[in-house]
Amino acid sequence: MRILFTGGSGKAGRHAVAYLRDQGHRVLNLDLVPAGIEGVADRIADITDAGQVYDVMSSYLWFDELDLGTGVPKFDAVVHFAAVPRLLLTSDNECYRVNTLGTYNVIDAALKMGVRKIVFASSETTYGVCFADGERKPDYIPVDEDQDVVPEDSYAMSKVVNEVTARSFQRRTGADIYGLRINNVIEPHEYKQDFPAYIANPDMRRRNIFAYIDARDLGHMVDCCLKTDGLGFEIFNVSNEDHSIAMTTQEIIDRYYVDVPLTREMGEHETFYSNAKAKELVGFAPKHRWRMYLDDPTVA
Repeated sequence: MRILFTGGSGKAGRHAVAYLRDQGHRVLNLDLVPAGIEGVADRIADITDAGQVYDVMSSYLWFDELDLGTGVPKFDAVVHFAAVPRLLLTSDNECYRVNTLGTYNVIDAALKMGVRKIVFASSETTYGVCFADGERKPDYIPVDEDQDVVPEDSYAMSKVVNEVTARSFQRRTGADIYGLRINNVIEPHEYKQDFPAYIANPDMRRRNIFAYIDARDLGHMVDCCLKTDGLGFEIFNVSNEDHSIAMTTQEIIDRYYVDVPLTREMGEHETFYSNAKAKELVGFAPKHRWRMYLDDPTVA
């Protein structure tokens, strides 16, 4: 596929772009800074400027496309990850402005340019747990896509608004638009770097609902969405299979969630951030577990 990927220079985007490239897709990365990934073209543009977004959406991907002599090819799909990536980087209102206006511009331009498949990054933060003032627990566990989304911070608010925006565009056009509520993204080097601390102090993972998503498995999820047609508008949690700490499911419940309703029986190490819908509808099959990358057998 010929893919426009926004935000491919970021932490999550870099790995997703590389994964898509390795699957044989041609990818143009739109970002404020180049990613510099071999085999991936970069275009510098600001998603809050509709004119720049429209221009890139209707542009050549690389010089070789000039040789065809048939005009500018159309993109087969758009993957939209570009955003202010978290709270406390910019002012709150700037975070909200960039994320909501940018998403509107990208989806609007894509659909008007004839793109019929859009995958966009939403967030675990929409459930209101991650950036809550004080401790906020899920309404029930495991957390699935039906759980209410009423966050209190500008970043998560922007992601909820983006989901509503995408749903409205899908209703008007009938295109496939899939949103990914991405859990805490872990790069390969971060297992040995960070997970020993998580194991020693499980409290550090409470705001992420004790879950994570390997950056490479996130790329796999995007590819699954690109290959799955006809779902219309859908939202998917994206997480790995297990908890990000060494405690069992029951131990975590007894320590943190004893007063939170449990809707079904769960496996001994099964994630509280349910990825069942993604597995069922698009064939998501995450491969990377943190236990594969730590040397200490006592946490295996």
